[in-house]
Amino acid sequence: MLRSLVRRAAISSASPSANPHTLGPFQVFDRNAKRIQKNRAALKEGSRTVDYVREEVADRLMERFLDIKRTFGTILDLGSGSGHFTKLLEPEKAQKSVMMDSIRRWVAPARNVTHLYLAPVQVERIHADEENLLQTVEPNSQEAIVSCLSLHWVNDLPGTLIQIREALQPDGLFLGAMFGGDTLFELRTALQLAEIEREGGLSPHISPMTQTRDISNLMGRAGFSLLTVDVDEVKVAYPDMWALMDDLRAMGEGNALLGHRRALRRDTLAAASAIYPALHGNEDGSVPATFQIIYMIGWKPAPSQPQPLERGTGKVPLGEVL
Repeated sequence: MLRSLVRRAAISSASPSANPHTLGPFQVFDRNAKRIQKNRAALKEGSRTVDYVREEVADRLMERFLDIKRTFGTILDLGSGSGHFTKLLEPEKAQKSVMMDSIRRWVAPARNVTHLYLAPVQVERIHADEENLLQTVEPNSQEAIVSCLSLHWVNDLPGTLIQIREALQPDGLFLGAMFGGDTLFELRTALQLAEIEREGGLSPHISPMTQTRDISNLMGRAGFSLLTVDVDEVKVAYPDMWALMDDLRAMGEGNALLGHRRALRRDTLAAASAIYPALHGNEDGSVPATFQIIYMIGWKPAPSQPQPLERGTGKVPLGEVL
């Protein structure tokens, strides 16, 4: 999916006479449908028990942030949601967090969020679309940009990464976490097998995710330097498939593929709920759900950064090292 995205963007920028229907980023997700889903999730914030995945990922992302030996004045929390990363910030690492999200309720100035009022850093909120970052922030203006589980819903991921790099100051930091391609593979296989058995075909019911191998290439194409990409997993046990699907809806992580999506029949869902534990079930009767997380670190190039030596200047033969 991402390789076709990059090719589509390249054709659009390189061929002014191309077919106008091919111009612009390839549209995979219905952003309006996704906003509706997230708004519903934000309205159910009386109890955020479903946010344990985001909280766990934010905690692991913070570990990587703390490993960076630098203090920042302001951090832009891109696609902040309700502030899972921001609430973990300490004044020793940053004095201020700017939360930016496309869901107004999550960044409303008067929003009564206890854990953010208790946050030891200053918090500013901006309602804006992360796909159009440079319409809100100036180029070369940000010390650091962090994104925790937001970028997997943008249509133009290569373009968004380029905007992030453009928004950063020279030697500015980008730190991100997003769902990877193996996320919810247990649910995918159960639904696919059930649909083939009961309906004689397949249609997408879980949104496509970025493959790990594509991230380094996309970060490099976007112009980042000193790249670090690693992969981790968060495994959660559920009583059954129905509980998992309820949680995904409550998290605002339902399917948002663009275009018509044929709803699964009741008997297909019933078959999937039986296939799921048969293929992947735990010994205690619960079913696992795997969330693959891709973590990425990149820096905007600057003359002060470490530079590789020129080719041929090495003094130790590679054979001796090996």
